[in-house]
Amino acid sequence: MKSMTGYGKGVATRDKRTVTVELKSVNNRFTEIGCKLPKSLMYLDDVVTKCIKARVSRGSVDVYLTYENLSDSSKKVNIDSALAAEYVAAAKRIRAEYCLADDFAVTALLRTPEVVTVTVPDDDRDTVAELAKEATDTALDNLERMRLAEGKSIYDDLYKLVGNLDAYLKLAISRAPLVVSEFKKNVTARVKELLDGHEVDEAKLLNEVAFFADKADINEEISRLSSHIAQFRAICDDGSSPQGRRLDFLSQEMVREVNTMGSKSNDLTLTGYVVAMKNEVEKIKEQIRNVE
Repeated sequence: MKSMTGYGKGVATRDKRTVTVELKSVNNRFTEIGCKLPKSLMYLDDVVTKCIKARVSRGSVDVYLTYENLSDSSKKVNIDSALAAEYVAAAKRIRAEYCLADDFAVTALLRTPEVVTVTVPDDDRDTVAELAKEATDTALDNLERMRLAEGKSIYDDLYKLVGNLDAYLKLAISRAPLVVSEFKKNVTARVKELLDGHEVDEAKLLNEVAFFADKADINEEISRLSSHIAQFRAICDDGSSPQGRRLDFLSQEMVREVNTMGSKSNDLTLTGYVVAMKNEVEKIKEQIRNVE
């Protein structure tokens, strides 16, 4: 089981070129990827996004990518020879016209605006893309390691919560048969009290009890909820595919069955068990929001 929350960093270096990728993921019902890339590296967006989508099925992932080129050929110095000649000629004219000492050296010429320009040539995009993919894969490895560690904690909590739900369901199962018998006993006593010694119409009494029994019957809900609990545990133990969406669906079904049981309950003790089950299911739903 994996959590949707985590952080991973990856660095790839080749020929003094370095790409660093940092991934931060948080909860989301769907898969959303946001790449924070420099404008000059926007062509890497598709490369990084494909890598992440191949390994992350749910969650919001922010990507931070930086690129550094320290190779010897990363920058070029360009001299505008025509402009430099104009500056030198101008210096000679000023020296002759005003009888000034000539201190116009090469260093001064290099500092003259627009004579020297530094350009960064277009990088080999294929090489940078390979580095970005390598760094992203490493970051995903580290992200997955953190998500698995947190997922283990969520797994333990979910198993505890579904165990609590199962325990309350077993109490409800043991209580359900007694509800009808106690209703019959209470109704019989009440009718005899009201009739004050007159004979009780057993047929009408049994009719009333049968109507109550049918209305209060929760066997179908108990059967379905028991099945949901068994499936829930099976999905938690299935690490072959993402579990979050399947667990989310089952939790919704659990809510439906528990609510139906509550609407049919006409017994204080049974209602208490139903309220406890609803509380456990809400806790389960809260934790599932963290599962990939």
